Amino acid sequence: MDDLRHRKGLPDALRVLLEQYPRALWESHQNFDGLTRFWLERHLMFRRALGQWQEDTRAFLDKGRDPRKHGQMTARLGGFLINELHGHHQIEDAHYFPVLSSAEKRLARGFDLLDADHHALDAELHALTQAANSHLQALSQGADMRASAGSMLKLLDGFEQFLDRHLQDEEELVVPVILHHALKF
Repeated sequence: MDDLRHRKGLPDALRVLLEQYPRALWESHQNFDGLTRFWLERHLMFRRALGQWQEDTRAFLDKGRDPRKHGQMTARLGGFLINELHGHHQIEDAHYFPVLSSAEKRLARGFDLLDADHHALDAELHALTQAANSHLQALSQGADMRASAGSMLKLLDGFEQFLDRHLQDEEELVVPVILHHALKF
């Protein structure tokens, strides 16, 4: 199944280069360069920022974290994560995916799949933005802050699985193509 919500990994037909270039060998491969490392580090940064946002929201709900500090953290981490993901996906869709797809035509369907993921992620990011804004408004008005935090955390937890599936599939498609073709961007 290609839909990001139900996908358990890349379809077998898109894993042909991953079998040849397994994750454990990536960093030691001669074609693994600084840009590839930077790109993977960006993915790690997204995972960490999301984890910090979840952790801070749980601390607010479970441990009574100061609402003002929690609001500052939500605005900072939420804005950072959402804006950075949008920018990252725009660069991939406009520049990297066309180059990678052209270099490895057997996997063109995979890059179309990742592009479709980005559209699905946009809808998720929009929902997160709305939830964060509603929560920040509740915090500023002293409204039901716990309910808005709980709603936001529920979205964050669902988004974590969604984002991780996409990032993992993207890495397992992109990096083997870069290694195989010695692509430089």
